[in-house]
Amino acid sequence: PAERLRSDPAANIRGGAALLAEAQRERGAAPGGDAADWYGAVAAFSGAEDRATATAYADEVFSVLRSGEARTTDSGVRVVLAPQPSAVADASQTAGLGLRESGAKGSVECPRTVSCEWLPAPYEEFGEGDYGNHDKADRPRSARIDSIVIHDTEATWDTTLELVQDPEYVSWHYSLRSTDGHIAQHLRTKDVGWHAGNWYTNAKSIGLEHEGFLADPDAWYTEAMYRTSARLVSHLARKYGIPLDRLHILGHDTVPGTTPATIPGMHTDPGPYWDWQHYFALLGAPLKASAGKKAELVTIAPEYRKNRPEFTGCEKAGEPCAPHGSSAVRVYTEPREDAPLVQDIGLRPDGSPSTIDVNDLGSRVSAGQSYAVAERRGEWTAIWYLGQKAWFKNPRKAPVAVPASGRVLTPRPGLAEVPVYGRAYPEKEAYPAGVTPQEIVPLPYRIAAGQRYATGGQVPGEYYSAPTFDTSGHTVVRGKLRYYEIQYGHRVGYVRADDVVVRTAKR
Repeated sequence: PAERLRSDPAANIRGGAALLAEAQRERGAAPGGDAADWYGAVAAFSGAEDRATATAYADEVFSVLRSGEARTTDSGVRVVLAPQPSAVADASQTAGLGLRESGAKGSVECPRTVSCEWLPAPYEEFGEGDYGNHDKADRPRSARIDSIVIHDTEATWDTTLELVQDPEYVSWHYSLRSTDGHIAQHLRTKDVGWHAGNWYTNAKSIGLEHEGFLADPDAWYTEAMYRTSARLVSHLARKYGIPLDRLHILGHDTVPGTTPATIPGMHTDPGPYWDWQHYFALLGAPLKASAGKKAELVTIAPEYRKNRPEFTGCEKAGEPCAPHGSSAVRVYTEPREDAPLVQDIGLRPDGSPSTIDVNDLGSRVSAGQSYAVAERRGEWTAIWYLGQKAWFKNPRKAPVAVPASGRVLTPRPGLAEVPVYGRAYPEKEAYPAGVTPQEIVPLPYRIAAGQRYATGGQVPGEYYSAPTFDTSGHTVVRGKLRYYEIQYGHRVGYVRADDVVVRTAKR
């Protein structure tokens, strides 16, 4: 029965084996022999309708078979797959599977190792001066692409494609399908998508939407999708010189609000169950120690499957979520687990306390994020977070953070505190005639003298002016102001370069 297949792991594995064997028989082959004899069946098992997707899926499976793999399940069982060098991929076995050919390779910006199709988002004018659902640009010649934003769709594949093809909706560059990792590209990377909820981020980023729901990771965040996404991100990062770290490979949940009023409405995907540890390992940038035990910086790196913080609200508000591995670590106001959670005054201006709701980002850090250490006390570590000390339990035998190298910043001498911004805009005087200057609005956050924050580097004050469908007046405005991007709380932020001093963190 379908319900048993969903709820009973052993039945699920046997059901998968039965489907794979049936695919082998339908090819006219006996369900036995060497692994290499099963390439065609694995391609069919993917469920893909086109040869490119089925082949990419099978190639990934056979790559794992040849290299071997070791993982720990959610129930704590260690599963080891020994390398099988004889598992040779044979794409000729896909002949006769009835798969359609995909002719999209020449028109998409994807690596050759993934399946990718071109499904363009509309650039259309409608109403009185309204248009959608993205902006034409000429990146990176006009402005540098310096980040990639990881989203989940909170929708199924069909709905996702319907939305991105709606000229009155928003847009992103790529969508990734859960079942097999298939990619649809909607915008050229030179163009600006409307995906991050922050125009500054939009203008400098590429957006990837992953089919799925953050509160139901096992059903949607598949290995096929992780691996295809990592191949695409690796390709884009190399092409545009984007560093592989959490200040440049952003979750939608780490994009800052633009003004105080926008902070409570910012998105929370891909959520605490996205496996950032595994993802960065697939990117070839594993989260590991890069400094000594008393380093000034730490990178959050819990063991995903053993790290199971409590959450509520996955199915119904206030109700506990099922225990599950997580990339998230909760932070407290004092070094004890019964202490109050850290409060985010931007998220809750009324001063109400943080919660453990799956969408509440007020008091948690995430794997890959780096923070400056404020204090160490026994098994507890305090970091500078949202302008205050935030404590997390970091046992020596089961650490959730590793020592890290990098650079830190602090207010320059003579300043009691400095403001934090959600975008790095130029000064008013930099705007040419005909372009409306954008107000530089500080967020309700400050960095006090003596506090330190990890920085991802300096960025220019920059604004992409694209107010009309007619692109002839579009321009990139740059000024004299410079900013530093920082990991401030769960989200990133920006501080003016003139307000701070920067140095290499003690190792």
